[in-house]
Amino acid sequence: MSSRIEQRFAALKKEGRAAFVAFVTAGDPDLDTSLAIIKGLPDAGTDVIEIGMPFTDPMAEGPPIQASYQRALKGGQTMRKTLELVRQFREGNDDTPIILMGYYNPVYHYGVDKFLADAKSAGVDGLIIVDLPAEEDSELCLPSLKAGINFIRLATPTTDEKRLPTILKNTSGFVYYVSVKGITGAAAAEATGVAEAVARIKAATELPVIVGFGIKTPQNVAAIARHADGAVVGSAIVDCIKDNLDQDSTASSGLVPAVLDFVKSLAAGVHTGRDK
Repeated sequence: MSSRIEQRFAALKKEGRAAFVAFVTAGDPDLDTSLAIIKGLPDAGTDVIEIGMPFTDPMAEGPPIQASYQRALKGGQTMRKTLELVRQFREGNDDTPIILMGYYNPVYHYGVDKFLADAKSAGVDGLIIVDLPAEEDSELCLPSLKAGINFIRLATPTTDEKRLPTILKNTSGFVYYVSVKGITGAAAAEATGVAEAVARIKAATELPVIVGFGIKTPQNVAAIARHADGAVVGSAIVDCIKDNLDQDSTASSGLVPAVLDFVKSLAAGVHTGRDK
């Protein structure tokens, strides 16, 4: 039986369009607001939801996502609450794929077997663990696949022809291409370089290739959608959340509508990108 991720990309391929993937941090700025945003993402045009698992030392993240992790942790967000967030989302939506993205430390401390069982039960479809290289597949990747959860690997501008087969070996769902060197939100993705990289990866795998890091505007996502199977926006959405906080750093009454309106503009860029 295919996963929600595989089903979604198969459907998008038939439609001839790319996927819009939205990243938000679980519990940012608080649990209820986070849940409201996530519940609203599909109707705003999001094809796949990527949820960040807050962690105290997110080494691959730039200032916007680091700050979102800090807000969530300050509000009491835990791994258990993150999985409950997914479970509550699934009560009203059984179609939209959900991917948890983060670092191995919180998963390890939760307990790998328990985490996978609870994640599967909650309705998680895939994992992106940025600090687990392919050489450590036995830690989480292979158990995830056995549990029926896609394990999505990152390829980067420095991934050469020798390294690529190792990265692709146990990857499932899709390949996530990191379009810029460095941390999230630090630079803008260049469509020309992305096109070449995506073509090189697609020559080595039948999996969809989506692009993330450095994609911030509807124009950015439209350009990426011409070449890739999907585009991820994270830091810009997280910044929109920050920009709609009250002075005491709590959610303003207009936060959720503002974030979802911004997501709609991004999704429209992805969904029309191949028409231009």
